[in-house]
Amino acid sequence: MYVAVKGGERAIEASWRLLDQARRGDTRLAELGVAQIREQLRLAVARVMTEGSVFDEELAALAIKQAAGDLVEAIFLLRAYRTTLPRFGYTQPIDTEAMQVERRISATFKDVPGGQLLGATYDYTQRLLDFALLAEGEAEEAGTSARNDNGTAEAYGESLASAAAATNAMPRVVTLLDNEGLIEQERPTPSAPPPGDLSREPLAFPASRATRLQNLARGDEGFLLAMGYATQRGYAHSHPFAGEIRFGTIAVEMELDELGEAVDIGDIDITECQMINQFAGSGTVPPTFTQGYGLAFGHSERKAMAMALVDRALRAEELGEAVASPTQDIEFMLSHSDNVEASGFVQHLKLPHYVDFQAELELVRRLRAQHGAQTQNQSEQQCSDQAEQAA
Repeated sequence: MYVAVKGGERAIEASWRLLDQARRGDTRLAELGVAQIREQLRLAVARVMTEGSVFDEELAALAIKQAAGDLVEAIFLLRAYRTTLPRFGYTQPIDTEAMQVERRISATFKDVPGGQLLGATYDYTQRLLDFALLAEGEAEEAGTSARNDNGTAEAYGESLASAAAATNAMPRVVTLLDNEGLIEQERPTPSAPPPGDLSREPLAFPASRATRLQNLARGDEGFLLAMGYATQRGYAHSHPFAGEIRFGTIAVEMELDELGEAVDIGDIDITECQMINQFAGSGTVPPTFTQGYGLAFGHSERKAMAMALVDRALRAEELGEAVASPTQDIEFMLSHSDNVEASGFVQHLKLPHYVDFQAELELVRRLRAQHGAQTQNQSEQQCSDQAEQAA
């Protein structure tokens, strides 16, 4: 940042003090704690962790507090901190089929192995303001009462949970289609190069699908949501189905050279989405179903779904489809999805541009003077022509 006015440094320091006061708000009210944000604003925490590329609920909650609830600023703070951390190594790929599922739904099959688990979701709420929450402590009792009154949904959820516990198996829904050879499946190949690390390497084109998925995972949820919506409105020639959305906890393993084997280093919460799209086939590829994939930290269903929709749209060229809309343009989508980069580029306009503007101001004045002189000459010539005609 640069300042081209006298006393700019003192003004900036004063701005910092005002920012602290504005963030704190009315000191007569109890200060919002990081633990409260972590536990009660879990969806905001999940977004900041996902787009900040750091799974740490406490740090994400701290960033949200410091940013006064501005999630894009919080993501920026978390990413900046991430650059200071040492890199010890890479974890093993996670197998989401081994997830301890808290919520799992499918819009393609009613009866799936392991059952459908509704879990905690806003999907079945009426979107009415709950004024009981204004009563703070009383809201907990009201919420408990409301949950107990909803006997049907509770019984349904419990029965499904019991069925899942009994079978202890929740294979992916796409496996049902794969058994009939009706859906493409990505098979790992030993000769395939390892995926790059977008947090350490700049984005370059052409971009592999692994790079694209990393970019989309870090991409702005609002941007992806809008683009995913656009694909549904006809800007990608696809008709998606939510094959499966699952949220839960999964163990992360890392191979340690000292031990010569992988060890469990902790658990993380993730949301996974697999979108299924019909594919009419092209060339030697018969008609089949194709996939779009989304994965995000925490409970982030909307982000994972939007990511899966965009991922499928970006596979147009790979599948031999016509690239006819921005949602299918890999360079356009990946270059504009990052909210940290976009925010910086837009907000840099607030910095002083005095010299540039003065140059343009002088140019516009000169052009206006030339235009005025030209107009005057044309007017005088027109008057002269009219006088000659009258004579």
